[in-house]
Amino acid sequence: MKRRTFLQTGSALIAAGAFGIPGILRAEDTIALLPDTWPSEGENPVVDAGKFAKSGPWKIGHSHYGLAGSTHTYQTAFEAEYEISRNKARVADYQFRSADLNASKQVADIEDLIAQKVDAIIIAPLTTGSAVEGIRKAKAAGIPTVVYLGRVDTDEFTVQVQGDDFYFGRVMAQFLVDKLGNKGKVWVLRGVAGHPIDADRYAGAMEVFSKSGLQITSTQHGSWSYEDSKKIAESLYLSDPDVAGVWTDGANMSLGVLDALQEAGASTIPPITGEALNGWMRRWNDEKLSSIGPICPPALSTAALRAAFALLEGKPIQRNWTNRPKPIVDDNLAQFYRSDLTDAYWAPTEMPNEKLLEYFKA
Repeated sequence: MKRRTFLQTGSALIAAGAFGIPGILRAEDTIALLPDTWPSEGENPVVDAGKFAKSGPWKIGHSHYGLAGSTHTYQTAFEAEYEISRNKARVADYQFRSADLNASKQVADIEDLIAQKVDAIIIAPLTTGSAVEGIRKAKAAGIPTVVYLGRVDTDEFTVQVQGDDFYFGRVMAQFLVDKLGNKGKVWVLRGVAGHPIDADRYAGAMEVFSKSGLQITSTQHGSWSYEDSKKIAESLYLSDPDVAGVWTDGANMSLGVLDALQEAGASTIPPITGEALNGWMRRWNDEKLSSIGPICPPALSTAALRAAFALLEGKPIQRNWTNRPKPIVDDNLAQFYRSDLTDAYWAPTEMPNEKLLEYFKA
């Protein structure tokens, strides 16, 4: 196998009912991409068998929106690296590009991968538009593209594997409505401005909040950053310490808010929504907090690679896939929290335990 290029820069309320998992198509002969991942509902054509079939070993390209901010971005890269290592007999070369949260760089990265004559490209877009031109150029060059971890403003991709971020934001908002008895002041901290995941999570939350009795007193972008969200929470608490709950769409922001409130001497910690980050789950567990942690698996990158492999193998595959795990709640926290791993680990994973310990041993 040729050298691979890895460019790096620095409550049971969800169990059923309106927020349970709807009847997604589960065909018996469906390709297994990832647990809790199925062909999406509605119109969902199948890519013709053999359309992109190519004898291996293959050259695979990966355009990522940026290894920056949240450790989730790094783990998506680790998960993909591991999946490539499992398929080294079939993959001759793996080219990874990080756009460093720069839309122009993502455009250039995809163009470079096309110039490298890769056999398939998996893409985690920075914005809905940052990968569009690249996807179109890849299509013109006959290169299949698999989009994951964010929507794009084009239907010219070959396959997409997406988390249900509308559901993600909605269940967190419903958690606060139920926990607070549908009354009180709430802060909303969003992720990276313009990112499709943040847009969908916020839209899902507002569907619930707009019909509730909760008062949203501040909405700001914490950019999925601990430091940014901590500064925001410090400022908000100084101006008005009366906060009943906090909705954040990223666990690093949850940690920033928690530390800001504790350092400010808050007498009680309001419910703060979280995510499946081990550092957040550690605090949740050790400090007996009440929270909810919707799951966005870092291994969506693995699922994207598996879809790309299926295309190159000439297998028929549906174009649209949805990942929708049930969220972590107080009652099942112990099933996901790993006290033996560092705060940087995100659950769940497709990597074996020995690989997790290599990356995340506490």
